[in-house]
Amino acid sequence: MRIRKHLVLALAALFMMSGLAQAASLPDFSELAAKCGPAVVNIGTERTAQGGGPEEFFGEMFRNMPPGFGQFFDQFGMGGPRGGKRMPQKKQKSLGSGFIISADGYIVTNNHVVADADVIHVTLDESNGKATPLEAKLIGADEETDLALLKVEAKKDLPFLKFGNSDALKVGEWLMAIGNPFGLDHTVTSGILSAKGRNIRSGPFDNFLQTDCSINPGNSGGPLLNMDGDVIGINTAIIASGQGIGFAIPSNMAANIIEQIKSGKKVSRGWIGVTIQDVDEAMAKAIGMEMPHGALVASTLDGEPAARAGIEAGDVIVSVDGENIADSSALLRAIAAKKPGNVVKLGIWRNGKEQTMSVTLGERQNAQSATPGKEDRKQDEGLLGLTVRALKPEERQEMDIADKEGILVLDVNPDKAAAEADIRPGDVILRADRTPVNTPEALSKIVKEVGVKRGAIMLQVLRRGDTLFKAITLEKK
Repeated sequence: MRIRKHLVLALAALFMMSGLAQAASLPDFSELAAKCGPAVVNIGTERTAQGGGPEEFFGEMFRNMPPGFGQFFDQFGMGGPRGGKRMPQKKQKSLGSGFIISADGYIVTNNHVVADADVIHVTLDESNGKATPLEAKLIGADEETDLALLKVEAKKDLPFLKFGNSDALKVGEWLMAIGNPFGLDHTVTSGILSAKGRNIRSGPFDNFLQTDCSINPGNSGGPLLNMDGDVIGINTAIIASGQGIGFAIPSNMAANIIEQIKSGKKVSRGWIGVTIQDVDEAMAKAIGMEMPHGALVASTLDGEPAARAGIEAGDVIVSVDGENIADSSALLRAIAAKKPGNVVKLGIWRNGKEQTMSVTLGERQNAQSATPGKEDRKQDEGLLGLTVRALKPEERQEMDIADKEGILVLDVNPDKAAAEADIRPGDVILRADRTPVNTPEALSKIVKEVGVKRGAIMLQVLRRGDTLFKAITLEKK
């Protein structure tokens, strides 16, 4: 009996020691939160909306909500996301986060937090005088990387955070996020780096850090910190239907863009003038590659750097200045990170062997989606579920599109085939079934004569300066 009692006590002590050891191995974030928290700010914006729905009023709190979410509001006579009813013109508000990067009041946040705002208010941490929000000035923004820089005038030097080296991060490292989720200011969450280099198809330069730190609507623009208190990411996106899946812009990408904006320069990126796509296994086999990698050149633009250097359709770009290129997204990022006018050496796979070609970079133009405006010739394409119109001359000139091709997508019916294929408002449809289209009637004709017969139609689409193909499935007759 006595032996059994001693055995129970020994086992209890062993379990206790194991629990203490496990607890001791977990990091304590209290000092880090106290050190970095004062440099994190809450951002509120106001803008005048033309007949917006409640998803616009609540702004960031409804970002990334799933399809069909607006049906809840329609039951109460309100228009929600993808809902048909609209509310009268009114002031809309949104919430987000940001962080101070200099003592004189420069603040980094996401572009989507402050885009189109009439007024931007920044609320500091309590230690900096939280009771009085400050009006912020938008210094500049870059839509393609979703970054913005603000400036506030404070009566004293402000605490600030420094950018760290996101390239040095290792998957599994401990991280901490601070932000304003659902208006709950200065919320601290922790987790690890789940993955690097994530492409979530939100823009041309996707290269996100993935974390399981709790990131929610309102965290956008807030810092993702390493254990040294350095900003290694800017929290930007979530998957609404998932848990423990958040995405942040890497600090090494952000720091370069923010520095250009802060110095008053236009954000400039390298450009070679090609349309590209990934190399799959079948393509690799056909061109004699052992493993699929690189970016396949689908076409070159006349007079642009790649064409002048002798790069041809069918070439595969496998490296930039010795850096291996995994896919088309990696090529976009690698070229965009270079300055216009730089000479880069591209590794090209052609005719079963690799060669090196030098290209003098041009400047990539920020490819803003054309703003839908009023036009007499807009037309619904019922089978696809699109509202489209012909491009205006000034739009063609801005996007360098020939007269023979290009119609602008104004609206997409969420219940129709085009929405399933990820066609978006602002896209420009260049070709249907490889045939140029420049009027709504031309698109409808091809859809009816070819698409319905085959049960699918292939569209070539221009989106934010990038050309891509979209296959839309239709009911076959």
